[in-house]
This record gives sequence, structure tokens and C-alpha cells, in this order.
Amino acid sequence: MAVSFEILFKSKENAARVGRLQTPHGEIETPVFMPVGTQATVKALTPEELQDLGVSIILANTYHLYLRPGHEVIAGFNGLHKFMHWDGPILTDSGGFQVFSLAKLRKITNEGVTFQSHIDGSKHVLTPERAVEVQEALGADIIMCLDECTPYPVSREYAQSSLDLTIDWAKRCKEAKRSERSVLFGIVQGGMYKDLRVESAERLIKIGFPGYAIGGLSVGEPQELMNEIASHTLPLLPQERPRYVMGVGKPENLIDLVAMGADMFDCVLPTRNARNGQLFTRHGAINIRNACYISDHEPIEAGCSCYTCQNYSRSYLRHLYMAREILSYRLNTIHNIHFFMQLMKEIRLSIREGTLEKLRKEYCV
Repeated sequence: MAVSFEILFKSKENAARVGRLQTPHGEIETPVFMPVGTQATVKALTPEELQDLGVSIILANTYHLYLRPGHEVIAGFNGLHKFMHWDGPILTDSGGFQVFSLAKLRKITNEGVTFQSHIDGSKHVLTPERAVEVQEALGADIIMCLDECTPYPVSREYAQSSLDLTIDWAKRCKEAKRSERSVLFGIVQGGMYKDLRVESAERLIKIGFPGYAIGGLSVGEPQELMNEIASHTLPLLPQERPRYVMGVGKPENLIDLVAMGADMFDCVLPTRNARNGQLFTRHGAINIRNACYISDHEPIEAGCSCYTCQNYSRSYLRHLYMAREILSYRLNTIHNIHFFMQLMKEIRLSIREGTLEKLRKEYCV
């Protein structure tokens, strides 16, 4: 198998665990947070900077890369790694979420999804087979089944229909897989209905995948409900397989979900919020655009070892942001990615030391 997973340590205070994902492009310590590189780039940063920040794996977006520059172009470089000059592991999503959220017009059938590009209006058809074909051309280490991510709220009838479709697509994705340099993860759906989550997990496990993801969370539901569904679903998944909670990224959510047994996360939060002037600290996020920072000589966070905090004041960062200077996006992103990588490092250490709850309080969550 191209990717293997080993559990190195299990917490005695909760379901948290420390693990190791071995891939053709390197080793990943879990729990892990994956910065999102939508267009084959984590916005504003070079691959070398990502490595220096401690990033071990990134997520790239199938929908966007399929539309531009096209998976055939990337396949000509033997995949994303050479194309984007990134030597580490890559996970690609199936593109389904973007089809449902970004496409101008879409029609879902049992066969797949017909949609119009949000870029130029051109017509495309994304089937489970096509989703696998494109991801294999991208050369990712971990690829995802095509699924339908239901919104919140959604009727039980629709959630059941979507679940059935997602399971059927998962079977077809597995049958379509050809490349041996990647592994395929299945995705649990079922909306906010606990019994449907059970059904989805059981049917996916019967098909059999080397890893499992939980989709359809952080789609507008209250945080309490998200935690309730996650805590119900995570124990349903095989203990020996990596468990990936998709699209969740608030620091408090990461710590809570790790305690429930989650191993992998991705979210645009650190990069998108950096471009919007929101910077993460252990004591909560700050908005650098606020006038209170106009003459502030302090770094974003005292004691932070990132390049930004070691060299620049809040005053200067506010100035850059208000002037819309490109350097603002870079420096803010460096800090936020560093914050998330440091958080995950501390989470892994706290699991081993039995201090995850203490860490949660330190991050004021």
C-alpha cells in the first residue's frame, strides 16, 4: 500500500492518539493540520517557507486544478509535486464540494454532476470515475471519493438520498482507482442525523478503505451540534485507520476533535483570515486593522518564534494591511500557519503527557 498508518500512542484520558502516516513523499505525524493550497499554492508562501514552518502535508483542490490549468497539464509534469515544487505529501479533495458551492449551474444524477464552470461558464461532467482519474493525474498521495456534501439544515429525506448516492459513488471510485502511488479515502455523510451517520459509516466500512473522512460538518450548524455529531461518528470508524474531519479549523474545534479521536484536519481559516487581517494567538484572535494597534510596538504575540513576530510590530503590520501591501498577506500568513503548526505540535505532545485538557484551557477555548 502506498500509504500506511501506525498508532504510536493512545491517551488514557480520552480518545486522542498520536500516529504516523507514511507516504511516498514523506512521513506525517498525526494529529495533523493540512494548510489548503487551492490552486497548487498555499497563498502567499513558497514551499520552502512551508517546510520551515513545519508543514508536513498540504491539500490541493481538484475542482480548481481541473478547470485551470487542467489536470492534463499537471500530468505532463508527472503530478503536482514537480509542478508546484513541493516535495512533501499532498492530499486532494474530490472537487465535489466546490461543484456544489461554486458552479453556476449544476445537475446531480446517479451518474455524476453536470455543472458550468464558475470561471467561464463552460460545461463539464464530474463522475466518480472522472474524479479519481483527475486526482490520479494530479499525483496526490491521498485522494478522496466523490461525495455530495449536504447543506445545513437539510431534510432527512434529502440526507438519506444524498447518503445513498455518496455510497454508490464510493463503490465506483474504488473500482475506478488505478494508480498504486496513492490511497483512496471514503467519506461519511448523513447530515445531522445520527442514525444516518451510523448507516453511512457501516456501508463505507463494508466497501473498505485505508482511511475514512467525516464530511458535512462546519456547514453552518451550531458548534455544539457539530461536536455532538462528530463525537457520535468518530468511534464508528476503524481504530486502525486514519480519521479525517474535513473543513474544520478553529483552534478550539481541533483540540475538541482530537480528544474525540480525529487524526487529520484541513481548513482555509489560517490563510484566508490572514488576508483579512485576523491573526491567531493563544488568547484568541486579533484584528490587526483595529485602530488600537496604530502605535503598538509589540509583536502579534509575545514569545512567538515565527519570523513575523521576531521582526515586526503590530503597528507596522497594521500599516501594511491598511495600505493593502502584498507583504501584509505574506507576514500575516507566516504567523497564522506557524500558530497552527505549533498548536498541532503541542497537541501531539500533550496527548503523550496526558495534558490535553490543560492545553485546551491555555488556548482559552
